[in-house]
Amino acid sequence: MPNLRTSIKDLRQTKRRTVFNDRLRNRIKKATKRFNTLIEEKKLDEATKALPQVNKVLDKAAKKHIIKKGNASRNKSRLASKLNKLAQDNVNTSKKSD
Repeated sequence: MPNLRTSIKDLRQTKRRTVFNDRLRNRIKKATKRFNTLIEEKKLDEATKALPQVNKVLDKAAKKHIIKKGNASRNKSRLASKLNKLAQDNVNTSKKSD
């Protein structure tokens, strides 16, 4: 336990920031997991609606320096490519069934 007054204040601030940061990290995990389950279940229209929400969460986390900007960009790109791949598969299967 810190003894100096500034160290005590720093500990309080750190605890408060940790709670905030953990909350944002959990939002990222939940949003990406929800998006990935929609992709696995091949729900294209719901996944299309969920992608902007995931991007928003990632951008906010990058803005608050919870994750790095490149990390957010990479995750957004990978999620978008998953969605595009699913859309491409849907187009190909619908052409074959005609």
